[in-house]
Parts: sequence; C-alpha cells; structure tokens
Amino acid sequence: MIYFDYAATTPLDSEAAKIYVQAATEYYGNTGSLHDIGSTAKDILENCRQEFAQLLGVAKDGVFFTSGGSESNFLGIHALLSAKKKKGSHIISSMAEHSSIRSTLDALSLQGYEITLLPFTEKGQIDFERLKQSTREDTVLIAIQHGNSEIGSLQPIEEIGNWCQQQQILFHSDCVHTFGKLNLRKITNLVDSLSISSHKFYGPKGIGVAYINPRLAWKAHFPGTTHEKGFRPGTVNVPAIAAMTVAAQKVMEERESQFADMKKLRQLLLSSMAEAEDRITVYQNDEEFQLPHTLGMRLNGLEGQWVMLECNRLGFAISTGSACSTGLTSPSKTMTAMNIPVKIGKEFIRISFGHNTTEQDVKELGKTLLSIIHDKQ
Repeated sequence: MIYFDYAATTPLDSEAAKIYVQAATEYYGNTGSLHDIGSTAKDILENCRQEFAQLLGVAKDGVFFTSGGSESNFLGIHALLSAKKKKGSHIISSMAEHSSIRSTLDALSLQGYEITLLPFTEKGQIDFERLKQSTREDTVLIAIQHGNSEIGSLQPIEEIGNWCQQQQILFHSDCVHTFGKLNLRKITNLVDSLSISSHKFYGPKGIGVAYINPRLAWKAHFPGTTHEKGFRPGTVNVPAIAAMTVAAQKVMEERESQFADMKKLRQLLLSSMAEAEDRITVYQNDEEFQLPHTLGMRLNGLEGQWVMLECNRLGFAISTGSACSTGLTSPSKTMTAMNIPVKIGKEFIRISFGHNTTEQDVKELGKTLLSIIHDKQ
C-alpha cells in the first residue's frame, strides 16, 4: 500500500520513537513528584517547553502540552473567553473549521454566545473584507484556521491578526495543518492562542501543544486542576512530549527543503494527469497562500468515496477529506464553505504528500487515477 494520506496522520519518526521508549523506561517519574526521579522528568518537560517556545518564537510560560489539536482548540478558545478584552458574546469563525472548533462553538451557542460562520471564496480563503464587515461592537473572539486540511489553502492570518488587535478582539488560530510546513514565528505575535498536533509532523499520537498569550489573565476551565499550571488535568505524558519535541526539531530543520520537494511532487502528479485535465477539477489558492503538501481535487462525475475505495483496491491510500469526518455522508466542510453543490462536493478527494513519498509513487498514482477516469468514460 502506497500512502498518500499524510494530512490525516504521519508515521512516527524512528528517532522520536527511540526517545519515547528511552523516556518511558529511564525517565518515568511523575513531574509532580518531589523526589529526584520526579525532578528529572520535570527537567525534561521544561526543556521541551523551552524548545517549543523557541520554535514558535513565544514566551515559555505560554506553552502548554495537551492531548492533541482537538483539546488545544477546546481549551484555547475557553481560555481566551475567560480573559475577554471587552464585554460581548459574539464570535466569528469559518464554515470550514476543524470539528473540534465547530463542536466547541456549538456548545458555546447553547450558553448564549452568537456565532457567525464565514464562507470561503472559490480559492478556499476567507474574504477579509467580509470578516471586517461581520465584526460588531460585541465581537470578542475570532477563530480562523491557519491552513485548511482538505485543500491546503492558507488564510490571511496577518491581516486578521492586525484587525483583531485594532478592535480589541482575541484571536485563536488552529495551526495543526501548518506547523512543520511553515515558519509560525511570523504569526505568533498576532494570535492570542494556537494549536498544534504531534501526529501531523511525525510525532506520536495523543500529544499536542497549545499556546496562550501569557499576558492574558485566563482562568482554568477545570477548577482544581494543578497540572500544566492549571491548564489541563491529568498526569503529564513526558515520553510523548519528548518524542514530539524531537520530531518537531527535525521537521523544522527540514522545512524549507521539504516544502520545495512537495511542490515538485504536486506538480508531477498534475502533469502526469494532464491528458485528462478536462475531467479533473483542482481546488487551490494562489501560490503564496497554498500549501503544496495537500492536493484537493475531484475526478469530474465520479463520487469521491468510490474513487478512494478503487485507489485502496489498487494499492493507494488517499482520502475524501478530513479523517475526523470519516463515515459522514455529507460533503466536506471545505466544499460546503466554498459553496460547491452537494452532489459535486461529494466527488471531492484529497491527496497529501510526505517524507516517504517518492516520484515513482506519484507517477504510479497518476497512472491509477487516469485508469479510473478512462474506465468510467
């Protein structure tokens, strides 16, 4: 099976795996324990915290370790709402946010918050002018993803961040799909919170990072919590944090070369399917706002789930969108946000590239997709 679903999850890096085992077997102390074994584990934890602060270009006391992107989104949003800069109960987000954002906002709407969900343009991007027009005096929070996980489009984070600062609005950004692919230091001074998930950049599953602006006087969502300075309950998973840190260091060192490689692989796949370009629709943004790692497209007239199953039968793992939406019969949130008709939206497939993807793999996938198209003519 040749893997083209790196946007869903990535294989664990071998060095990160070794560090996980070493930390779990040799440095197994509870960071809350006062003996030397616990203190050693605490030192490892704080060294990892410092490393992520360095990678993100933020203060160490704003970095918290969580169980992953979903929890980081949930706790990040609640932390910001506990530290609002002004009175109000209006929140702006997008129609294409991750399910962890949408479910959090749905719950908040039951508590009296009013939620405005903005659509995407045909390029998969928020219309910044529409966002400004949607802002009200009582808007207290804006939550917009940095990169879309289904088509790889990037949002105008710098413009949104500057606008939020001007309007005294707190800003949360889901950066799960962009950490390790882009230099987040360019935006961390413009957001009040962000989320990261280890398994998207070759670290272990079940661990992630939340950044909360340390200048905010946020309150713990779960009263009585002592771990992570009250940010979340539960014994800190030091082995996973150490492994995630190693994976993060490696992916950031290789970021620029990997970005260039992904651009080549993306173009190679599209070129290999050029003879059927009239039967293919690619959903993408302008190059400066597009991650090459993720290719969202459809084979016109063919249902995406059927194409995915055919690819699976022929030895290729692709997807029909976010893995968190697997099993749903509705089209992807991104297709809906882009106002793509339901029938057409269900034709969507996602192909994503990673460290282990070779040019030969891409050529073989191109041939396979062409054969699927021709077989259905």
